[in-house]
Formats: sequence, C-alpha cells, structure tokens
Amino acid sequence: MLEMKSKSRGLIAHGVSACAGCGLELGARYIMEALGENSTLVIPPGCAALFSGYGKETVTKIPGFQGNLENTAAYAAGIKAGYEMQGREDITVLGMAGDGATVDIGLQSLSGALERGDKILYVCYDNEAYMNTGVQGSASTPTYAWTTTTPGGKQGYRKNLAKIVDAHRIPYLATASIGFVEDFRKKLAKAKEATKTGPAFIHLFAPCPTGWRSRPDTSVEIAQLAVTTRCWPLFEIVDGVLSITKEVKKPKPLTDYFKLQGRFKGISDEQVEAVRQEVDAAYDRLMEGRV
Repeated sequence: MLEMKSKSRGLIAHGVSACAGCGLELGARYIMEALGENSTLVIPPGCAALFSGYGKETVTKIPGFQGNLENTAAYAAGIKAGYEMQGREDITVLGMAGDGATVDIGLQSLSGALERGDKILYVCYDNEAYMNTGVQGSASTPTYAWTTTTPGGKQGYRKNLAKIVDAHRIPYLATASIGFVEDFRKKLAKAKEATKTGPAFIHLFAPCPTGWRSRPDTSVEIAQLAVTTRCWPLFEIVDGVLSITKEVKKPKPLTDYFKLQGRFKGISDEQVEAVRQEVDAAYDRLMEGRV
C-alpha cells in the first residue's frame, strides 16, 4: 500500500477543528507566520484553545500554554520574566485571547501587564461575543447585534478597548482586520519590534460565521466591509502618535455590511442611521488624533 505523507507547512498544522470560515484561524496563521518559531503562545479557554490541541498533541509548532480565562496577560508576563532571567531577550511571548477574555474577564490582568510595562505582545481576536460557550453577548458586542443574551438586539454601546489600552501609554497599539492582510502583517512586525521596550497590543477583527449567522465563505468580505463602512477603522498609535492606516473617505453603506449577517436581521432604518452617526463620529475623532 502506498503510504501518503503530508508535511505541515508553517507553524500551524493543516487541520484545526475551528468552524468553517473562522476568522480566528486565519488570523492565527498570519500571526504565527509573522512572529516566527522563536515565540511562545499563551491562550485561555475559548475558541483559541483549539490551538493548544488535545492531550499530548498540539496544532502549533511553538511552545504553548493554556491558562485560565482571566489571566492570559499575567501568564505571558511571567513567562517573559522567566526568559529574561535566563538572558533570553530574543523570544516573543504572545498572549492571544478573545474579546470575552480581554474586554471583560481578563481586563484586570491585561491592565496590570500594560501598567508594569511587561515586554509582551497581546492580540485580542474580536468576534464580538462569547462564541465558544453559546454566543452570549460581551462588552464588545456591537449595538443592535443579536446574541443569545441579547435576543432583541444589544442596547447600548460596545466598550472602547483601544481607548482603555491607550490610557496605559504603551509603545505600540493597533487595530487590524483579517480582510486587510498586508496591513495586519506590517503591524505584527512593528508590534514584535516594540516588545523590545514594552508591551504591544493589537485588536484584531475576526468574523465568526457560527455566531454571526453568516456564510463561511463571506468572512473575508465581511472583514473588509467592517473597515470600508467605518465600523472597524484601521489605525495605530506609536509612542502616543495616532495614524489611520486605511483611510475611508467615502464609506460604503452600512446595509452592505449588515445584510451578510443574520445577527442584524430585522434592524430598522432608524437603527441603521443611529449606527451610521455613531461610527462616523468615532471616525471623526480618529481623524483629529483621538481614540
């Protein structure tokens, strides 16, 4: 019998048990490619736990550790300190967690690491709800989006995570999207370099077809529309100076973005207009150099 062998390319195996069209999986592959094998991964329970594998097996080719939901940044900081004690300043320690484990439950741990100036890279992959446990709403869920805990659409605004992180005055902060790969790669390179002097943070837009009730083959399109409708502006803050990395002078209609996602089914014209005013106001603040 002919034995077929397939050598996995890159730092993540061919097969990962993520959902079809998962924005996190695409993002993780870009991240590993940019950081290289001289890295260590810290993740919490959640969708990212898929990358730690099961039992004695893993899907990544770099050292990894799965901690608790609330302390990804603290674990990453401790591992980085251990490497520094060994004189290994060359290793990038990455904390990779979702919005629930970052914007909500893990915020205190993240804030502590940023305030201390720990030289870690933290990437929040944001799929805008607690997807792994049943699509419950998080503080990052956008206004009017359906979740199992906001069945009539979320009322109120999402938490401004970039503004919170920026308040810590870290060397590098950026937003990114899996729909704009080259922009993301450039920011990963800058973030890796920034960890030589302090913390770096990237807020990554990562669509979830399961929770968003969208088709798996539209994830990249949705990620692009989030940017071109101004719902997810792309910018970076380097040593306190803000720059928009993808300027959107003529935004596309919000309905183009909403219609691809079942979580916005039934949104009214008045609600669409309310969202438009909010995202345009937020974009105007960025144009003025404010988060």
